[in-house]
Amino acid sequence: MSEEWTRRERSYRGISIRLAVQYLTTLGGDAVGDHRVVADDWEATLSAEKVGIGPSLTLTEVTVVFEGDPETLDSLVDRFSQKAMRAGG
Repeated sequence: MSEEWTRRERSYRGISIRLAVQYLTTLGGDAVGDHRVVADDWEATLSAEKVGIGPSLTLTEVTVVFEGDPETLDSLVDRFSQKAMRAGG
């Protein structure tokens, strides 16, 4: 990781890590294992947990830590978020 990179963390509900990795690869990254996607000027690390919604409902919440060139991340995070919002809740 370059010293000039920046870090952004976002959480998305109702999407799986598998689908999030698929979206990130369509945005130009290469999957490295099940929880990491890398490209020339950015990388993303994913984690998931179950979160309670109300007294009896749970959803999967995927957290994505984006790291990379600040100008690249603006567009990447926006494009990924659009895809994730259509898939999740």
